[in-house]
Amino acid sequence: MAAKKKAEKPAVEPTNEKRRKLEPYTDDAQGKKMTTNTGLFINDDQNSLKAGERGPSLLEDFILREKITHFDHERIPERVVHARGSGAHGVFKVYKPMAEYTKAQFLNDTEIETPVFVRFSTVAGSRGSTDLARDVRGFAVRFYTQEGNFDLVGNNMPVFFIQDAIKFPDLIHAVKPEPDNEIPQAASAHDTFWDYISLTPESAHMIMWVMSDRAIPRSYRMMEGFGVHTFRFVNAQGVASFVKFHWKPLLGVHSVAWDEAQNISGKDPDFHRRDLWDAIESGNFPEWELGVQIVPEEDEFKFDFDLLDATKIIPEELVPVQRIGKLTLNRNPDNFFAETEQIAFHLGHIVPGIDFTNDPLLQGRLFSYTDTQLLRLGGPNFQQLPINKPVVPVYNNQRDGFSRQNIDSGKTNYSPNSLGNNYPEQVRAEQGGYTTYPERVEGYKIRTRSKSFLDHFSQARLFFNSQSDPEKNHLVEALCFELGKVKTVAVRERMLGILSLIDKGLAAQVAVALGLHVPHPPEQPVNKNVPADGALENYEPVNREGDLKISPTLSMANTVKDSIQTRKVAILAADGVDEKALNTVKQLIEAEGGAVEIVSTHLGFITSLNDEQIHVDDTTLTTASVLFDAIYVPGGANSVATIEADADAVHFLNEAFKHCKPIAADASAMQVLEATYFFKKIPSDKGVIVNGQATDLANNFIEAIKQHRFWEREKARKIPA
Repeated sequence: MAAKKKAEKPAVEPTNEKRRKLEPYTDDAQGKKMTTNTGLFINDDQNSLKAGERGPSLLEDFILREKITHFDHERIPERVVHARGSGAHGVFKVYKPMAEYTKAQFLNDTEIETPVFVRFSTVAGSRGSTDLARDVRGFAVRFYTQEGNFDLVGNNMPVFFIQDAIKFPDLIHAVKPEPDNEIPQAASAHDTFWDYISLTPESAHMIMWVMSDRAIPRSYRMMEGFGVHTFRFVNAQGVASFVKFHWKPLLGVHSVAWDEAQNISGKDPDFHRRDLWDAIESGNFPEWELGVQIVPEEDEFKFDFDLLDATKIIPEELVPVQRIGKLTLNRNPDNFFAETEQIAFHLGHIVPGIDFTNDPLLQGRLFSYTDTQLLRLGGPNFQQLPINKPVVPVYNNQRDGFSRQNIDSGKTNYSPNSLGNNYPEQVRAEQGGYTTYPERVEGYKIRTRSKSFLDHFSQARLFFNSQSDPEKNHLVEALCFELGKVKTVAVRERMLGILSLIDKGLAAQVAVALGLHVPHPPEQPVNKNVPADGALENYEPVNREGDLKISPTLSMANTVKDSIQTRKVAILAADGVDEKALNTVKQLIEAEGGAVEIVSTHLGFITSLNDEQIHVDDTTLTTASVLFDAIYVPGGANSVATIEADADAVHFLNEAFKHCKPIAADASAMQVLEATYFFKKIPSDKGVIVNGQATDLANNFIEAIKQHRFWEREKARKIPA
């Protein structure tokens, strides 16, 4: 046989740069001019086309529609944003008629319970990401009213990053995993996000919220919700008022520590989803009160900010929140996909008595939400899916299309018609037909931002100044963590300039951690909200002091702290435990609505001091302190000795103390506490209860749990919670 031919040495693989040049379908935007998909040069990619600088966005804005349409269809089948979600059914009942402000029936009839479905979510991560990411949380509520569906599609933060919807694709592109390597998942701590933020000064206020503890809630049940935008109420006489919507949790507003959140992501990435499900299954139905801030139309311009600016709040000190009704979630979905995944929210789902404003972010969302469902749910008939169907009959001339569910009979599918007696017929306003509020609109067609939108820092400063000292520390640490992950030094420096315009002390603390100096004087941020041929000096953001210096309602330190309802308490115990003390504490906690689990070194049962069999719920190997709100160690010589000797149990206590949680122990269990690193801190710590008989200890422990956390432990900066 002929000798085998020697294998040829493979050709040298071309570098990435050379490969790009060999592939005509790849290109780089460096040095190129921006165009539409048809090749038209774009003069302004930052402002939608409006009727006057504060007028509504125009449907003819083909650049806005092309950009958002492409964005809405970029991911299948999960949502582009808010992919990671959890939902539940419930009811809403109004406290008193709101006829003075709105003719919406569900806000006027105190006898009816309106069915609702609520979907909570994170924004940036995929469906498989963790619940505990530092992120905005979606808070979307569908009311199945007798006038049709009303969707209040909001977040757990009252403001947003941007002022105009045309910028939304850029924001999400920047925060999503970087396109070259698809890293990181469900995280904003990377270069592209902070590059975008450092060039977008209007985001300053929202960044304060996202870097605060609001971005890592203890539970969906313990976070606020907001409609974000300013909407309109319209009463039966046609009189309109501006309104902002709030959801106030009856359990108060509480968070977890950042270190704790990272640990929970490893221990139980479904933490929030499981918490919501378990609460409803156990009959501890989550509750929120619906609040409204109402501003008469004649007061539209009385504030030092613009009501149409989605990066601004109306401080509650200026316009108090009226609590007008209660939302109760009382039933889990029967099928996650059919309900939680297929529900299609849309801000355009409204009822008579509720209308829109010319907020340019709201205007863009009115287009985007329906458009994105066309791809996700297979065409225009997604409203016929059971979770999306209203509770009232639907009649119109829409027919056919993908996934049509209804079987429509009859000859006519057009209007007007004589063959079908002109049915379905239109409904007069006085009979409940929806009519748009006749707001007068006039102005030149122009791409611009209203000058009343240009103050980007006063409310960011208001938020920071309103935080408690521990909350400020957490916010600083969050910025240090996030910007510490940014590799591009110029981006870090630019962000320090932005932070210095909010608070110089804040910027200085972050600069130390980054090993950089705060620019002095700070470089004024380049405002990208200006068209290519615009006059930049007319578009610089205004850095001024707001009329209000502090708003106590913005701090979670001032939230409700009067209940331990649904708080989870771990009891560390082993064979030989003092069952009298254990049972006393357990019963008193459960009587106050708390949930108790026995955690031991093994599963099954432990035998108490008096030979009582006590069921074990979990072990120190299979659970962790981060999944509980408080820890109790009962006495009993053998139990105490076993717990002290278990390294996981000692770590359990150390970690709970690190995360500022309440801890209680019988006097006879002191040797367990002595084995921890925090023992020497006990005399000055109000959150560690070690004195008194079982009943007194339990009552003091319950009062400590009501406080949620003892953040003052962090003062010395020696506990990285």
